[in-house]
Parts: sequence; C-alpha cells; structure tokens
Amino acid sequence: MLRQYELVERVLDYDPDADEAMLNRAYVYTVQKHGSQTRASGDPYFSHPVEVAGLMTDLKLDQSTVMTALLHDTVEDTLATIDEIETNFGPDVARLVDGVTKLSKIEQMPENERAAENLRKFLLAMSEDIRVLLVKLGDRLHNMRTLHFIKNPEKRQRIARETMDIYAPLAERVGMYEYMREMQLLAFEQLEPEAYATINHRLEQLRAQDGGQVDAIALAIKQALAEAGLKVEVSGREKHPYSIWRKMAERHVSFEQVTDIMAFRVVTESEDDCYRAMGVLHTTWQFLPGKFKDYISTPKTNGYKSLHTSLMYQNSMRVEVQIRTREMHRLNEFGLAAHWAYKQGDRPDGQVGWLRDLIEIVDASHDAEELLEHTRLAIYQDRIFAFTPKGALFQLPKGATPVDFAFAVHTDLGAQTVGARINGRHVPLRTQLANGDVVEIIKGKDAEPQLSWLGFVVTGKARAAIRRAVRLRERAEIADMGRKLFSDIADRVPARIGKKAIGAALERLEMEEDDDLYYAIGAGQIADRAVMEALVPGCTADIPEKPEWGKTSVSIRGLTAGVGYTLAECCHPIPGDRIVGTRRSGEKVEVHAIDCHELASGLDQDWIDLSWGARAAGAVGRLRVTLYDRPGTLAEMAGICAQNRCNVKNLAQTQLDHPFTTYEIDLEVQDLAHLNRVLSALRASDAVAQAERI
Repeated sequence: MLRQYELVERVLDYDPDADEAMLNRAYVYTVQKHGSQTRASGDPYFSHPVEVAGLMTDLKLDQSTVMTALLHDTVEDTLATIDEIETNFGPDVARLVDGVTKLSKIEQMPENERAAENLRKFLLAMSEDIRVLLVKLGDRLHNMRTLHFIKNPEKRQRIARETMDIYAPLAERVGMYEYMREMQLLAFEQLEPEAYATINHRLEQLRAQDGGQVDAIALAIKQALAEAGLKVEVSGREKHPYSIWRKMAERHVSFEQVTDIMAFRVVTESEDDCYRAMGVLHTTWQFLPGKFKDYISTPKTNGYKSLHTSLMYQNSMRVEVQIRTREMHRLNEFGLAAHWAYKQGDRPDGQVGWLRDLIEIVDASHDAEELLEHTRLAIYQDRIFAFTPKGALFQLPKGATPVDFAFAVHTDLGAQTVGARINGRHVPLRTQLANGDVVEIIKGKDAEPQLSWLGFVVTGKARAAIRRAVRLRERAEIADMGRKLFSDIADRVPARIGKKAIGAALERLEMEEDDDLYYAIGAGQIADRAVMEALVPGCTADIPEKPEWGKTSVSIRGLTAGVGYTLAECCHPIPGDRIVGTRRSGEKVEVHAIDCHELASGLDQDWIDLSWGARAAGAVGRLRVTLYDRPGTLAEMAGICAQNRCNVKNLAQTQLDHPFTTYEIDLEVQDLAHLNRVLSALRASDAVAQAERI
C-alpha cells in the first residue's frame, strides 16, 4: 500500500502546483473514517481507496480526481456525508464523490437491473464529468485484482461477469486499453477457469520450446527498420489468454490453429516514420491482404491511433504488428485519461458524439434487459467508416446497414428512411456497408420505422429507436381498438356517458388520460365489469360476474361431484366443442377439445368422457388473425369484435412479415356458433388476410 508521503510525492512530481496540505488532509480523513474496517483479504479497508488513488496518479490526473479516489467510499461505507466532504474539500470534490457514490448504491438490486442501472447512472454521470468514470474504473480494477480473496464463488462470478459485460467495454470505449486488458484477463480467470488454465499451460509450453523466438523476431524487425534509416523501439509479447480464447471461439478453431499469438509494437519518432516503417515491413515480409488497418488517418471513436498489419514471418508464422508514435502510444494505452486537460477545461475530440448516442439509448430503452443489449451493441464491435454525400465521416460497427447509418446521422433521419443509395446505386436497406462507402439516405415524409428492421440493424442506437417507435405505434393501434370496445361497454351502462363521467372513471382507475383507459381495454388489461363500475359506481351490483378464464362456472357432465377442473389453455375448448378430460392422480381434471394435439402427450393420464352441461355458455376462444399492415386494420378488427358482442381478453402481435402483421387474440364468446360468426365476419373483411382458430 502507498504511504501518505509517497502518494503526495507522486502528485507533486507531475503537478508541482497541487495543494499538498489538501492531499494530506484527504489521506488522513479516509484513514480515520474507515477506521478498523477490513477487506476480504484481511487488509485495512482504507488500503483500497489509497490504491485507487495511486492508479489515478499513474494516469497523472488532477488532485481533485486523486482526492475523489481517496474519499470515494467514505459516504457509502462510513458516517461521512456529502455536505461534510464539501465543507472539508470543496464543491468540485464533493460533486465527484457524490457521482461515484450513486453508482455504488445499487449493489443490492437484482442482477440484470443492477447491471443496467449501473450503466444508466454511468452514462448520465459521464455526461457531466468523465472523471467519475475514471475513478470508478480504477475502483473496479483494484477490486478485480483482489477478487480471489472473496470466498463466495457465486459473488466472484457475478462481479467478474459485470466487469466483462460493462466495465471492460467502457474502459475500451474511452481508450483505456491497459485497464480493459487487465479487467478482461482477471474476469476470464473467474468465468472460465478451465480454459484460462489450459491456455496458460499451452503458452508456457510454447515459451519453453521457442528458445526466445519473440525476442528474435523483435530484433529482426528492428534491424530491418534500422537499415532503412528509421530510429524505432520494438517490443514483442504474447496475446493474453482471454484474447486467444475469444479468437478460438469466434473462428471456431483450436489453439494450434490460432496463428497470430504473437504481437509486436513499433514505436517511431514521427507520423511520417509510421508509414515509412509500414512500407519497409511490407517489402521485407509478405503481408496478409485484408489485415491492414489505418487508424491514423481515421482514428477510432475513442481517439485510438495506430497502423495495424499482419506479416508472414519464417515458416509461415503469422505475426501482428502495430506501428505508432510515442505520443500515440501514451494516448492509446490510457485514452481519455491521458489527455483530459482539466485545468484548461478542454474535452478531447470524439468523446461527445458517442456519449450522446449512449445517452439517447438510455432514454429509448424499455427495460433493463433491452438497455443492456443496446449498450453492449454500442460499446463492442469492430468499426467501419462510411461517408455522407457531403463528406461527413461516421464510424459504425462491422455489419452496419444504411438504416444504422441513418440513425447514426440523426434519429429523425433514421425514422423517415424509405430507401438508400450506396456509392450512387440503389440498394436494399439490409445491405451491409463496407469501408469507405458513400451512403445517401432517401427519406419519406410520412415514413415510420419498421419492426422488420430489427432483423438486420446492428447498432444499439438504431435498435432502441426502432423498438420505441414500434411500441408507440402498437400502443396507438391498440388504443384505437380499445376506443371502439369502450363504446360497446358504455352502451351497457344505465346512464349517458359524457366527458365528466369518463374523467371521474379515470380518477377511480388511477389513470391519467383517456388513451390509457382505451389501451388497457384494447390490450385486455382491464375487465368490462371494472370499466362499467368506474363509469357508474354500483351499476354492476345486479349483474352476475362473468367467470374468469380457467375458473369458469359452466357445468360439465361426466365429472364426479366435487371434482375440480380447468379448461385447457392449449386448445381453449368452448361450448359446442366435443370435449374429453385428462387427469393425473391428485390433480384437477383438465378439459380439452377432442382434436387437441396435446392429448397425444397425455397417454400416462386417465381419460374421462365429458360433455357440456345445461349451463355451458361463455368461455375464451383463441384466434390467429393476419392483417394487412396498413393504418386502421387493427381498429377494424376491433370493430368487428365489438359488433359481434364478444369481449377481447388478450391481444398479442406474434409476427410481422411486411405487408402482413399477425396477432393472437383471445375472445370471450358464448359458444362455438358465436366464435364461428366472428371468424366469418373477420374473413369477410378487407382488412383481414387470414383468420383461423387456434
């Protein structure tokens, strides 16, 4: 653990103007507040914030960030308060500590929610000050270094998975590759211990056999460049086990088939020397076509710059070489942390654009799982570069389509997309873009995002926006259907229903707008009886309750007195169907239609010959209805149901295959004849392509 004077000396070494007294005060404060608390390793707890502060000095960050690292756990784990932090250390440090603390207050949440909420708070906090992320990444890196001390294997796995899914990709996204690599390696050791051990063992065997081959190749590269008059530094290393394992998984190959296990870095004096060095290497050894990447002329979104190439060395050995200047190397290893100029208030180029996209994804995502999916898509993946007709450059994941490109330019442009031209030629919207493509988006004034686009878009921003638009459109259509059904319900109430009565009903149902009520009716979320009672309290007192699905009071002949039963949900039998019962010992009788496919799997059950009794009226039938995908068709289907006096119990979209949309709809009907009348009416409608009973 760093001693107090060592930490202060580190800061003063790169920032002579730092407030030494303030740094000393923060160190003493965290030691006093954490007191006798200990970590799983048995070390004093304050050793953790001190080590995180040391990581911040490695990045040469300002004293406010170092003090935030020292204090980042005091509010969460001790009696300290943000007000106390502000009084002692100023508003800037208090704001940063508060930002880091908020990220830590969600450890007790369910796993997916916790991960998603972590990410949500990260993105929002990052939009205010990137230093919150830098401290939290340092916090997570040190926690991963000591993860093996935690005895609970499930907790270790959870922390490792969260690190692999969120923290390592975020470190990559802000260009902190050293942090990313170490986090991935430590998480991989916990998540795939057997694979980790096996790959490490194979690497040890290679080291024992190669006789210093890495050093020999590095020397050969340096000599070739020196003969061309270039002054360079060359270093070689094996790729770490997680990188090798991921290549094995992606390419579906064995360890022996991974040919580019060795990677070499060439550090030059200038940018011109980078290109000269590349030329020398390509003329000395055969390079692999398609493996050359120029991240100097077109840097990655996080600012990463380098030339990448792969060469065929002796005996057909494939080696990867990265070529960069000294300054590029410094920025590449520590990303935004390396060139975040706090004193000048400058922000590095490129940070605002991708961060704005991530914030937009947070707003558009519907739930925790969706947010995680979209942000993983936005954080991961190799990049390609495409241009607008005016020459504006956009970076996108490999496999991106014109729809992804349109949403990257602007959400409104993506929503209005109807077609695209790539390099002047009309192409289908699902066409994958290639590096250097010029993409022109054709838009329509009344166009809307299509659900089918989710089958080919790859960016999180596009997926989030499409899903949001489709949800809003579906909600509007279901509300239109509910509005028609509401008219039918209102006709059954013994009073004239006006705006005042609807307003009072909304209050009783704790809803805000008419559309909320119409949507609830259309989606089958509220029963007719509840709506009637909300409109005119007491009006349903003399109306017998309709049975709930699965608890129907219809009588069935053939059952022993007192024996319970349920109507099977696989075939939804209704009065008029020929029925049979099945029962296992100690369970209720399950009533099926005689032609139900599920009966074939019930051969080990007792079969009971049944028929409908005298009170057999009222049950739920399920239909599959395919509508033409155009405005108003869903509302027309609802109108047909209302005209035939049947109640919609549930509605779900199951398939969208333009120009058709398929729904499954549960209808409360009197009997088989009633259901057949509804089917006939649906089949006669111009809005309906196909209708059948399930």
